[in-house]
Amino acid sequence: GAPNMLGDCPFCQRVLLTLEGKKVPYKLILINLSDKPKWFLEVNPEGKVPVVKFDDKWVSDSDVIVGILEEKFPEPALVTPSEFSSVGSKVFGAFVTFLKSKDPSDGSEQALLAELKALDEHLKAHGPYVAGEKVTAVDLALAPKLYHLDVALGHYKNWTVP
Repeated sequence: GAPNMLGDCPFCQRVLLTLEGKKVPYKLILINLSDKPKWFLEVNPEGKVPVVKFDDKWVSDSDVIVGILEEKFPEPALVTPSEFSSVGSKVFGAFVTFLKSKDPSDGSEQALLAELKALDEHLKAHGPYVAGEKVTAVDLALAPKLYHLDVALGHYKNWTVP
């Protein structure tokens, strides 16, 4: 709804955090998703964001984009050690389920709380970041989702993270 402002897509935020974390120069082009420019739909027929042009190829999947950035710009490395790569991976799904739930007794809130508690316990044991002292790709993917969780559940359910 604000075509001249950076939006709130967690996948775009992940890519931007990765670009910033690696100190890669980039040109940001904001897309009005309600009125997508013709050139944008020509290079990206699905019309989804984020989309990045590497050399002469457009890539529109944040997982692939982040992988390419890691390959092309290996320093600083943001690779998450494999033993930590799935930490927090179920939080966003549990959040969406709880957000959409209309039945307070369906267990969706408890499932989200369990995922958040597991993440919290992991961070207490290994933190301050998922893989220890250094920010890695999993932190950059998780942070925007946690932000969305906090904002959306506060707004729609008057719920706060304990």
